[in-house]
Amino acid sequence: MNNRDLARKIFMEGVKSVLPEKLITGSLSLQGSILWAGDHQVDLRGKRNIYVIGAGKASGAMGHYVETVLGDRISGGHIVVKYGYACKLRKITVTEAGHPVPDSNSFMAADAIAGIARQAEKDDLVICLISGGGSALLTDLPGGLLPEEIHIVNNLLTRCGATIREINTVRKHLSGIKGGQLAAMVYPAALITLIISDVIGDAPDVIASGPTVPDASTYDDAFQVIEKYGLASDLTAGIMKYLNDGRIGLRSETPKPGDPLFSDQVIFLCGTNRIALEAAKNYAELAGLESYIADDSLQGDVELAAEVIFNAAADCRANRTPGKPACLIFGGETTVRVSGEGLGGRNQHLALSLAMRLRDKPGITILAAGTDGTDGPTDVAGAVVDSETIVQAEKQKIDPEKYLAAFDSYNFFKKTGGHIRTGPTFTNVMDMAIVLVE
Repeated sequence: MNNRDLARKIFMEGVKSVLPEKLITGSLSLQGSILWAGDHQVDLRGKRNIYVIGAGKASGAMGHYVETVLGDRISGGHIVVKYGYACKLRKITVTEAGHPVPDSNSFMAADAIAGIARQAEKDDLVICLISGGGSALLTDLPGGLLPEEIHIVNNLLTRCGATIREINTVRKHLSGIKGGQLAAMVYPAALITLIISDVIGDAPDVIASGPTVPDASTYDDAFQVIEKYGLASDLTAGIMKYLNDGRIGLRSETPKPGDPLFSDQVIFLCGTNRIALEAAKNYAELAGLESYIADDSLQGDVELAAEVIFNAAADCRANRTPGKPACLIFGGETTVRVSGEGLGGRNQHLALSLAMRLRDKPGITILAAGTDGTDGPTDVAGAVVDSETIVQAEKQKIDPEKYLAAFDSYNFFKKTGGHIRTGPTFTNVMDMAIVLVE
């Protein structure tokens, strides 16, 4: 097995460890009338209806395994997933919708899910399945806002270099369902939220904009994000008025920590990036490599992240145990401030940036890929590179700097090879970078 194939194998072992089958069946179990969610229990005696709702790339597969546990006890439900991530469920409706930019199906699904939440009564139980991508997939149109206005906001936020916490702070305050507001609809029914995290730090209020979680952010915070990235001039008057009305108290804030509506709910984090990193590390060790988790919170600008990874790889090569190959593993999620019209994603951009640094550095192979199987608006998870990547591109008269500057990493790797294709993985715990050092 060559190093590129080994890097792919290590990455996929990480992905396998966070598939919903493993996470849900390990988190949710039924013993008689007692439903266990981690260490929390709910007595189903006296529960009239059980509804299952959710949003995210992994949520359809999560729903499948919830049905496996609860079967015909489920009264119904609705889950929204990214196109290509649907699962056929018996009791739960699944809608595919747009990601990272919401579409008409996103709005329709949000209405349907809100309807189920509102119909739940005190003697009912609602199980909410949340995973990465849920913030875009579960999008409503509050206060007369138009779909085109929401599209503009999402496009600007995902291209300006904002962190996921910043992006979701704005999204929460342009919504009647995010930031704990879905939990307010469910109340006073009991609520269990099962979460697969796609954010650094695993904060439930950030994952998918925390629709069932108390929200400490405010309209003022949303304004600060818009000002920080200079977005105000590109937003519509309707968006700015909506936010300003909230800022001056004409719109209700999102429910805050301590609100009684959160008193009868369980929030259980069942999957994280760290689980995937540990599984990848264990597999690399079994393959005979000295393996280390170098960083489990890689974030910030993609070019700075490339420098961090490259320096770690170079240091490892200079100081490694003679004759003993090594594996460095990184987890997290970088940001890209896109200014070109090319096609790519943060992992492919990261891989191309690293390939340019590896031009004269043999003995190092680096894979960068998303655990969800889709990097940005593309059909690949990422790419794998080594010292030959740029050499082979130059032989084809392909200028890597041109593609990097145009944010067109997808087409660079399409022409030169190196793409990582997994198809939809039905999970999402951010990104991984696998560094192999001979």
